[in-house]
Amino acid sequence: MKFGVVIFPGSNCDYDTYWVLKEVFHQETLFLWHKDHDLRGIDCVVLPGGFSYGDYLRSGAIARFSPLMQEVREFAARGGLVLGICNGFQVLLELGLLPGAMLRNKNLKFLCQFVHLKINNAETPFTNQGRPGQVLRIPIAHYDGNFYAPPETMEEIKKNNQIVLQYSTSTGETTEEANVNGSLENIAGLINQQGNVLGMMPHPERASEAVLGSQDGRLIFQSIISWLS
Repeated sequence: MKFGVVIFPGSNCDYDTYWVLKEVFHQETLFLWHKDHDLRGIDCVVLPGGFSYGDYLRSGAIARFSPLMQEVREFAARGGLVLGICNGFQVLLELGLLPGAMLRNKNLKFLCQFVHLKINNAETPFTNQGRPGQVLRIPIAHYDGNFYAPPETMEEIKKNNQIVLQYSTSTGETTEEANVNGSLENIAGLINQQGNVLGMMPHPERASEAVLGSQDGRLIFQSIISWLS
């Protein structure tokens, strides 16, 4: 199987993601330049974290117009797996591949810390190696991570079981205190209705080796590899 990691101007987690896929999981992994028009036969595309185009307009708003994003749209429409991490999640929202939008964190501060996440839906290509209610410890690093959607959209999201990951306590309770950025329904990870596109704010690539303080992020990549296998 083959993974592709997209590089935008301002990406800063592209090499981290490449390292985990290539060196930790020993998967064929390619860098994809945002101006290209060829996904080069990949099985899963990853939009990594960072500050695409410096987030000068709005997080992910300029990156959506990158030429490669048309290929990503078509790839997703064909059922291809797409994972957006942090800024990648924001890009997926701007592309319309996921519903809703990101607002500034509730305390209007950039947050860089470990958080606990509860797996709400373990029947996806991205979480199938976990179990419902399982708690992961993975870091975040963002300013615009406060997920919002209008009430009618939230009803659809909940009805379709699209909430994959939720901010929680270490015991799996989805409390207001655990919801560090103020996201509706404690949303930390959201999937599309078809189940092949996931956006998540926490960084699994930063929690995939023991030296980094947690290996819980491995579950996301292991799930994708298992699904594709």
